[in-house]
Amino acid sequence: MRETTAAGLEATIREYFDGCNEASAEKIVGCMEPDAVHYFPAGAPQGTFWGARAIAEGWRVAVQNLGSIWTVDRVLVDAARLEAVIEWTHFKPKQGIHLRGDEWYIFSERGLIREIRAYYAAPSDASNPHTHELGDYDYRGLGYPLTAPKMNR
Repeated sequence: MRETTAAGLEATIREYFDGCNEASAEKIVGCMEPDAVHYFPAGAPQGTFWGARAIAEGWRVAVQNLGSIWTVDRVLVDAARLEAVIEWTHFKPKQGIHLRGDEWYIFSERGLIREIRAYYAAPSDASNPHTHELGDYDYRGLGYPLTAPKMNR
């Protein structure tokens, strides 16, 4: 059982992201209930990931094929409801693009991730298909990452 305090739930999310960045299936699976589900926007190429193992494999493939690197940019936790929402950046160095978005997390009573619902900042400017973020938002001034952090893989 994991801590279900606000700090404990945030720590689980950050460990999950560490596992994603390390392409560590065991670390990812260790943060989730076996039947966890990761939902994506309709039409996303990978579809829904059903089960902790499928989630881990999906991110392992993303690291392998896209060079994926994720950052957790903001976190809000409601420990009493066993829920959290984060803001993230997903860098895809092999494609020269990055996505920004939010995810809603639902945790089990054991403090493990049961459900993730991803929402993307969708580009409406067809002239810049490599940047998926809010228009006119001061990412630089507010301290968001502008380049992918270095990963030792």
